[in-house]
Amino acid sequence: MRKTFRSLIIYVLTTAARIVLRRHQPKIIAVTGSVGKTATKDAIYTAMRSTFRVRKSEKSFNSEIGVPLTILGLPTGWSNPLHWVWLCCNAYLIALFGRNYPEWLVLEVGVDTPGDMQRVTSWLKPDIVVLTRLPDVPVHVEHFASPQAVVAEKLVLVDALQPDGILVANLDDIQIQEVAKQVPHTVAGYARYAEAQYQLRSDRTIYFDDRPVGVTFALHHNGEEISVTADQVIGMQLVYIYAAAMVTAHQCGVALATAAEALATNQSPPGRMRVLSGIKGSILIDDTYNSSPVAVESALQTLNEIKYAGRKIAVLGDMLELGIYSIEQHRRMGELVPKVADILLTLGVRSREIAQAALDNGMPEANVFQYDDVGRAGRELQAMLQPGDVVLIKASQAIRAERVVEEVMLEPERASELLVRQDAAWQRR
Repeated sequence: MRKTFRSLIIYVLTTAARIVLRRHQPKIIAVTGSVGKTATKDAIYTAMRSTFRVRKSEKSFNSEIGVPLTILGLPTGWSNPLHWVWLCCNAYLIALFGRNYPEWLVLEVGVDTPGDMQRVTSWLKPDIVVLTRLPDVPVHVEHFASPQAVVAEKLVLVDALQPDGILVANLDDIQIQEVAKQVPHTVAGYARYAEAQYQLRSDRTIYFDDRPVGVTFALHHNGEEISVTADQVIGMQLVYIYAAAMVTAHQCGVALATAAEALATNQSPPGRMRVLSGIKGSILIDDTYNSSPVAVESALQTLNEIKYAGRKIAVLGDMLELGIYSIEQHRRMGELVPKVADILLTLGVRSREIAQAALDNGMPEANVFQYDDVGRAGRELQAMLQPGDVVLIKASQAIRAERVVEEVMLEPERASELLVRQDAAWQRR
């Protein structure tokens, strides 16, 4: 019954969304990849909103339900059947009578299972596709025959590009490099290390009173150099996100300087490498939105590069939906930890492999702590913190590692503002 109801909701919302697209004919930017989709989508919106009428996906509305909801400008119904019925009625009112529609839609499009992208692209044909990262072991791989099958599913979106469409591509990603060589579309590439039309340089962390407070970099294009700064977030992944936003906006007709100025006001989504003040003079790197091997590796690299730190503490939870690659990838992360952190806390059963690999690679047993209870981990982290400690917290969303952040953040009364998954529906879980 529930499956039938869901299928009916998808059919109703998709039909209404298709009517909206035919009536208003907005230009469509679709963002996909295995890392950074939501933050990239938000940054693109920020870079373009002062020049165009733009709408973006709310939160992570990236499924065959989330995409039509965004097109229709409607919220989710969560688990309330009556709310979904109300949304469906409103969908047709919007489809048939709505006015003043945006010129551009910025949509996040993800995949969880085989066929997801094909179902969306059967009716959605983007003008621009943005590819963030396609790592060797992507998230959701347990639902597919192989990592290559996940990549192939995501690339269905590229195949759906309009004939005159544009591919905005992170050319530091080897798999995306190969895709860019083969597509018949215009490619606007950006990169820090590879050759690209838009070149990233001079990226560095910004410090104030020996505390990391942001990141800055320069974007070079056709002899022009634009400096970009982001506050309260750090890491190379943020540089890629902002570069993707600037390149996309530029391809839409926004001057690079205008996009950079707009991005200076961008607020990175909670749980994505956000720098927060912790208790006892500590510094927290909140990366609790979700987790995957490539994202953990990038976060650990950022932790390693931070200057002026006292001790460096890694709080790492289970990486879910990795299937047969789970043990191997958790152990690989554990091998990295002793090179970058002084203390390790793990959250969950799978992350015990992180702890064991860290021990096997020379981390002292006294510095490794393993927890199944996230609340207990947060309370015991409180006790061990010292001034100057820098703490990275990262896990898949089901682990709810944001609860660890709430235990050790300086302003827990601002949790609803600063942390991920603070709405009522999540708090009831």
